[in-house]
Amino acid sequence: MVGTPIGNLEDITLRALRVLREVSLIAAEDTRTAQRLLAHYGISTPTTSYFEHNELAKLDQILAALQDADVALISEAGMPGLSDPGYRLIQAAVATGVPVVPVPGPCALVTALVISGLPTDSFVYLGFLPRKTSARRKLLEEWREERRTLVAYEAPHRLAETLQDMLHLWGDRPAAVARELTKTFEEVRRGSLTELIAHWIAETPRGEITLVIGGQSEEQRPAWSETQVQEALTNLLARGMSKPDAARAVADEARWSRRDVYQVAAKLSGTRGKRRGGETNARS
Repeated sequence: MVGTPIGNLEDITLRALRVLREVSLIAAEDTRTAQRLLAHYGISTPTTSYFEHNELAKLDQILAALQDADVALISEAGMPGLSDPGYRLIQAAVATGVPVVPVPGPCALVTALVISGLPTDSFVYLGFLPRKTSARRKLLEEWREERRTLVAYEAPHRLAETLQDMLHLWGDRPAAVARELTKTFEEVRRGSLTELIAHWIAETPRGEITLVIGGQSEEQRPAWSETQVQEALTNLLARGMSKPDAARAVADEARWSRRDVYQVAAKLSGTRGKRRGGETNARS
């Protein structure tokens, strides 16, 4: 699994170049892109296409080649196996006992994330966003309450519409649009979703797009309903926690004041006490 440049041809490791020269065959998602890279470095290793629409037909051929010699798998750009059909070849190789060796390289996902200015300690990769509006909105709704930074790939002609969907479903958040990373016209535009929408409506985007969006902030997180607060308090009180401690534990998560949560806890305790008393009287 050989990582190849996502734009600038100089972004390739010495190890990757050596491996591409030494293997008997290169399985490439896009042979035209592969040939430009190989020609640039004077590499004459034979190539075969391996992409989404021929992967099943090519699996046996590549697995047969692996019985005699090493094969390098490369994506159209970046690390193979990430949002491309390469993972099926990797699965098949593992299943047949063929060693799978990573040769790390560039990745648009990580590159965009680290230059976005948004938190990088934890994030969620959404992959390529759905082309159909209904499917895209459904996916965005599923991730509405995610607190971690979100990263996704999008086509330039859908960028403005996607940003508008995010604003509508997620509220205004900090975000970054990374375009044409490592290429001549590389651009990273940062701002709120509102600001980015205004810019990309006025200016037509071109090239490959990676979106990085801030997760749901504390202010955007909806407060719990009273029913949710009651359920949480009931569980904690049943475990023997005191009312003040239970109120303190629930308040921050529920986005309620401690006083209001304590009042709910007091009512619950009173109700439980009456029930116990009534049952005692009935037994006596």
